[in-house]
Amino acid sequence: MRRSSLQKMSVDDLVDLFAAIGVAQDDACLEGDTTKYNRLFRKMRAVAEELKQRPGDQRRALHRLYAFDNMQVRLMAAKTTLAIAPIDARILLREIADAKWLVQSLDAGMCLWNLERGVFVPN
Repeated sequence: MRRSSLQKMSVDDLVDLFAAIGVAQDDACLEGDTTKYNRLFRKMRAVAEELKQRPGDQRRALHRLYAFDNMQVRLMAAKTTLAIAPIDARILLREIADAKWLVQSLDAGMCLWNLERGVFVPN
C-alpha cells in the first residue's frame, strides 16, 4: 500500500480500510493462509502509521472499532490504540482474552502478558 494513496484518504476512510483489512485477516487466519495474513498485516500497519502521522495522532479514531462485530478487527484496534488509549485498549484486550475466541483470545492474552512484563511497550 503506497503511502501517497493513504495520504489522500480521510480519517474515516482510513478507519474503514483498517476494518476491511481486519476482516480479511480473519478470513486468512481461518483459511490458514499465513502469507496472505502477513501481507494484510503490513497493509494494516501502514494505515495505522498514516493515522499516527496525522495531526493529533488520529489512531484515536480507531476507537469506534472497539464495538465492531468482528473479533479480529476489535483486537487489532485495541492493540493499535494502546499508546494513546491504554486503559480502554487494555479493557478491550481483557474482554477478548476472556472470550476464549480461539486465535484472537490467545493473541490478546499474550499481548496483556507482554505489557505487564514490560516486554511490549506501545508507541
